[in-house]
Amino acid sequence: QTADSFTISKSEGGRTLFTIRANKAVQYKGGGHAELHDVSITIYGKDSQRFDQISGADFDYSPQSGTVVAKGEVQIDLEANPGGLTRPDQAAPLELKDPIHVKTSGLVFNQKTGDAYTPEKVEFRVAEANGSAVGAAYTAKTGMLDMQSQVHVELLGETPATVTAERGTIRKDPRQIDLERQRTVRGPESFASDHATVYLRKDSAVDRVVGIGNVRLHFEGKSPIDSRSERAELFMAARPESRQQHNLISKAVLIGNVQIENSGPDPMQSRAGRVILNFTGKNVFATARAEDGVKLFQHHAQRATTSAADSKQASLGQDVEVTAPAIDFVIAEGRSLQRAVTSGAAQISILPPDPASGQHTVVTAGRFTARFDENSRLKAVHGEPDAKIVNSAPGQPDRISTSKMVDAVFHVTGGIESLVQQGKVEYVDTDLKAWGDSARYTPIDQVLYLAGSPRVVERGMTTTARAMRMNRISGDAYAEGNVKSTYSELKPQPDGALLASSSPIHVTARNMVTHKNPGVATYTGNARLWQDANVVEAPSIEFDRDHRSIVAISAPGKNVSTALVQTDKTGKQTPVAITSDRLTYTDSERKAHFEGNVVVKSADATMTAKRVDAYMEARGQPASQQKSGEPGGASRLDKIVADGNIVIVQPTRRAQGDHLVYTAADDKFLLTGSAPSIFDAERGKVTGDSLTFYKRDDRVLVEGDAKSPTVTQTRVAR
Repeated sequence: QTADSFTISKSEGGRTLFTIRANKAVQYKGGGHAELHDVSITIYGKDSQRFDQISGADFDYSPQSGTVVAKGEVQIDLEANPGGLTRPDQAAPLELKDPIHVKTSGLVFNQKTGDAYTPEKVEFRVAEANGSAVGAAYTAKTGMLDMQSQVHVELLGETPATVTAERGTIRKDPRQIDLERQRTVRGPESFASDHATVYLRKDSAVDRVVGIGNVRLHFEGKSPIDSRSERAELFMAARPESRQQHNLISKAVLIGNVQIENSGPDPMQSRAGRVILNFTGKNVFATARAEDGVKLFQHHAQRATTSAADSKQASLGQDVEVTAPAIDFVIAEGRSLQRAVTSGAAQISILPPDPASGQHTVVTAGRFTARFDENSRLKAVHGEPDAKIVNSAPGQPDRISTSKMVDAVFHVTGGIESLVQQGKVEYVDTDLKAWGDSARYTPIDQVLYLAGSPRVVERGMTTTARAMRMNRISGDAYAEGNVKSTYSELKPQPDGALLASSSPIHVTARNMVTHKNPGVATYTGNARLWQDANVVEAPSIEFDRDHRSIVAISAPGKNVSTALVQTDKTGKQTPVAITSDRLTYTDSERKAHFEGNVVVKSADATMTAKRVDAYMEARGQPASQQKSGEPGGASRLDKIVADGNIVIVQPTRRAQGDHLVYTAADDKFLLTGSAPSIFDAERGKVTGDSLTFYKRDDRVLVEGDAKSPTVTQTRVAR
């Protein structure tokens, strides 16, 4: 039976669900099988919100099963009809807007349900994309198109992209595309995930993309970036009025165990719970924000160097790790990292290649701002407020410094070039503590520089200067400009003399240096050392705190000057000034050795000699037990031994000889050597093998040699 037209419909609630039309139908006996030619199937949906159309040349129709099977190519247009209920039944939409066009073959349509499927290749096209799949199923009730395998989509526009997936589903309400095992490639960039949902706007433009499970992103550039996360959301830019630019990403949000790797010259890895990537223009990567336990790690890669200094710096091989609650990044022209800013309490760890033997430095601050070079290598970091640096090494106590702010500069070959701290700097290294307005540390030579009224305290020694530097490797320390040291926490030395008091010992100079042992310091440039009334001045003074010893050395035009206070039996103090080319004194020996152009001046006598040894009496008791009226810190002279061209000048006489022994107990001078002599203005000159005279009267004892002993005693009344 043949008919020139054929129509079959299904209705519910007074509205048509679908209609099948054919220009010609041939129905066969025995089962009612029919062939339909020039077929058009229109699906309206249960709520009249659809206007999907299927058309083809030849179909087989089985009234018993309700299936319509296409024999050849089929065209399908999927279109929403939001005003369907307000229009007459079966009325077309007032406007056909951005339909989904599908082409396939072997389509099977069920007129009872309105569903359709095909195992063949399906090609589809929308306003801004086209693609294909193998096998598809259409559900009339929801308007859903299920692409069963080998999904391939080409996104159009100025930034075209290719999407592949194992399976895909196109939904009309809501307007979205679901993809399984998808991978999207846009030029050198890519996006892949186990599952992805593409949300479409009313005009079928992509609004956002959500990827779930094993999400991977790749951004090309001078320093390529790869990321992994559990979830990602890609937000597309609003369509411009010109409609010339579309499918442009405005923002990407990565969520869950986010891992990002920058594979530049110095590879960088990042970890975070959440990362937000922002784009401008034609998908140009502009900024990023990492949140929830952020960790940034940059590995130092070995590279060729052109100088010995660079080779030494590169050999340090330090890796850098930054942790913070959140970090904001700025990307230069979408190609490389330019700047990063932390939020919350942040920490930077500088790690050695061998943790078992190298130094480990941890820097913390309220916030860090980092700058990168054109290869995304860390270039500099600024941290404030509450900056803190902890330097650790195996088998050594931690070195800790704090300040208001810190600046770290990184060398192009890797590792830290310098650490600069400013504002209320405080440094602690075992027994050593230091303060200043600023500090600078260079790891390559492990030297710490202090400036801005620096002050260092170590084992009872306090030093201030205009600037200081300390070498952690050698243990050497240097102070420059207006140096002042105070040695306190001193115990009284009963067996000592000149420096035996428990009073502080003070030293001033232009410069100071200590080598390894901080108890031994050399002061240069108008150096001055004193304890109580005892003073030593010289161009250079070396002081050993532990042994309480002094080595003072002159310079051209500047002698060593020593000011002592001699206390006699009655407790009366007499100042004694001594100048020389060199002074050596050790308190335990109670001997001051003066050498070279020695001049000793007291209130009533002056002596010159080549060498002088001044012996002091032991202090014997602490200052609290001294006799009433005896000043603290005063030293008692025991005797003086002088040699070489000795000349003694008193108001009324002059003596000279080669060797002198002066005993303070009886104020007696014993002058010997090559024809010692004494000249008295009234009595003339006396010469003998030895001359003995006294400080407080004019007695002179003259002795001859063994061959002709003579004794002459002259007493001149005053």
